[in-house]
Amino acid sequence: MNASFSYNFQALRGMQAGKEYYVIMCPLKLIPRIFLFDEEEIPPEHRAQRILNKSRVPDISNYILENPKDYVFSSLTASVDGEMRFTSYSKESQFKNLGTLSISLDSKFLINDGQHRRAAIEEALKVFPELGDETISVVFFLDKGLTRSQQIFADLNRHAVNTTSSIGILYDHRDQLALLTKQIIDEIPLLKRYTDKERVSLSKNSPKLFALNHIFNTNLRLLGKTKGDLISDTEKEFLKSFWELLSNSLAEWNAVMNKELSPRDLRATFVVGHGVFLEAIGIIGNYLYENEPVKWKDYLTQLNTVDWNRSNTKDWLGRAFGQTGRINKNNQTVVLTSNLIKKKLNLPLTEQEEKIEEKLKSGVSI
Repeated sequence: MNASFSYNFQALRGMQAGKEYYVIMCPLKLIPRIFLFDEEEIPPEHRAQRILNKSRVPDISNYILENPKDYVFSSLTASVDGEMRFTSYSKESQFKNLGTLSISLDSKFLINDGQHRRAAIEEALKVFPELGDETISVVFFLDKGLTRSQQIFADLNRHAVNTTSSIGILYDHRDQLALLTKQIIDEIPLLKRYTDKERVSLSKNSPKLFALNHIFNTNLRLLGKTKGDLISDTEKEFLKSFWELLSNSLAEWNAVMNKELSPRDLRATFVVGHGVFLEAIGIIGNYLYENEPVKWKDYLTQLNTVDWNRSNTKDWLGRAFGQTGRINKNNQTVVLTSNLIKKKLNLPLTEQEEKIEEKLKSGVSI
């Protein structure tokens, strides 16, 4: 192979299933040039599983641009249909797998894992070309005719398990609201003792009351924010005060804290033991923060006068749960639950909330 007509990389050679593969460090500026992504050029049998979700690309690209000194990317994995030659630096056993990987310029490359990272890198380089000399690791597999690419894709994703949103929040040390949510949980005894920081939903026998993602989502609703938004000092103080007062205002929560009621019995008996209540309270809290900045605490303490028992079907059937009795949390049930709480507290409904009430009255089931 003529070196003048090939890509040449320093590489590490490995072996899997009796076949060689190679790991190289590729400058970011080469990624868009080597890994072209034109779905028209990719055979249909390889295209179906690799449809690019373009809505994901700006988020990943912004992640790079907003954290140029702190971003982290895992390796790209690619199939190569073309001539590849590995030249070892030394015949000594400890160095024989270090060398130069040459790939002919007319080779075809197909990304098996990392197409969204590749697209995001391309977009980020348009804004910040200085990133071009930084590198990302790429794993190359030889795949004549790209016949193995589908199997490689399937094998790479077969045992992949997405992390829960709670874990994502727990491990996020950059997002302001994630950090604040964890701080609030650690500072309020009830939340610290009874928040599950890993799961997104709790089993009926769980010893916990809350899931981290439910508290985080409630905070989003409380402030009317989206993930990644900045939070003012005033908003931070409001959130801390809100959770402190809420945790002290509900007799059912206090009964759990005082060991008079188990988390399991709370979930089985009361609406306040579920995420639909938390997020509904988030809507209430946002309204109070925006419209009752002086008296919001007075309204919040009135929550203890509401009958939260699930046997109170007059109030909660068709809102927090349906005919089966199963708690159902989606945006509509959260709003319907919030609407009733607003009525209990003598707070007005918005125009959109009124429309959802009309749907309920017309017999549209949740």
